[in-house]
Amino acid sequence: MKLLILSRYDRLGASSRLRTMQYLPWLEAAGINAQIEPFFDDFYLQRLYAGRRSGIAVAGYYLRRATRLLQAERPDAIWLEKELLPWLPAGIEQLLLPSGVPMVSDYDDAVFHRYNLHPLRVVRGLLGRKIDRVMARSALVLAGNPYLAGHARTVGAREVEIVPTVVDVHAYDTAPICDGKGSLRVGWIGTPGTWKQYMLPMRSMLTDLAARNGAVLRTVGAGNQAEGQGIESLSWSEESESRMIQGMDIGLMPLDDTPWSRGKCGYKIIQYMACGLPVVASPVGVNAEIVEHGVTGFLATSETEWREALTTLLRDRELRRRMGAAGRRKIEAQYSLQVWGPRVAALLAAVVHNSH
Repeated sequence: MKLLILSRYDRLGASSRLRTMQYLPWLEAAGINAQIEPFFDDFYLQRLYAGRRSGIAVAGYYLRRATRLLQAERPDAIWLEKELLPWLPAGIEQLLLPSGVPMVSDYDDAVFHRYNLHPLRVVRGLLGRKIDRVMARSALVLAGNPYLAGHARTVGAREVEIVPTVVDVHAYDTAPICDGKGSLRVGWIGTPGTWKQYMLPMRSMLTDLAARNGAVLRTVGAGNQAEGQGIESLSWSEESESRMIQGMDIGLMPLDDTPWSRGKCGYKIIQYMACGLPVVASPVGVNAEIVEHGVTGFLATSETEWREALTTLLRDRELRRRMGAAGRRKIEAQYSLQVWGPRVAALLAAVVHNSH
């Protein structure tokens, strides 16, 4: 079986690495020969995170995808991450896709809100229902959480499966890493964009609370905008991310309660819990399903709740250990690649078989 994977990014892009690329060994074991064609390469993301974007360079990515689609050998199925051509209508995308080839579309973000909630009326008019059309014509929609799955069903998707964004538990160790300085670390991992949106409004509160409890705030991947007193800012890399999380004592995932945030898949939480950390998170979207309040961490909405949850955890080592162990067990049972690898491979194989 030949599967063409049209991912959004190359390996540097977390969504593509986790939603498609990490399944390659499971696909191979199921007799599926997968070819990956990213839209953006790693160089694009490096420039994006550094605040440098080029319109001319972006145009080249559109040309490359169109050319490779026209030249590619006809596959038995297509696995599409989000959309074929960002910011172009669904009709143009359809012209490039081979007719009669079943498509699986995959979503770990509420990308449809990028269009249907756009402030410009012309964008909403041209693209507001674009993702709806992609979902409706897919043989299968893989949705990272119930919010995304509900939208897919509402717009007429034929078959929808909820597939969470998962981790390879063998890549995450629960043994804590200490630097010998004795400081506790309240930690967060993400991108410069998500730091600015979700963590920056909480920065003063978090650094103040950490300092009062002999702790520091560790950030991974936030870039230079997260540097400052009371903050340990580390650069992200795929090879070292699990060890940098192991060096934390508590994991954070604040969100604002917006349609876009409700589409998030809670991947940070899953990483923290895989490393045996207790979590403090906003009860928005799937966060409230992953975090069991009082068991694997705390759900907090107001600043008072955030302060109380973090203070409680910082002052109780045994509670941190107990919640972290419960979290690791939950990840192994419900959010691991070891559980979902064969399931996803079977779903994709079924799409191919059903098309013949």
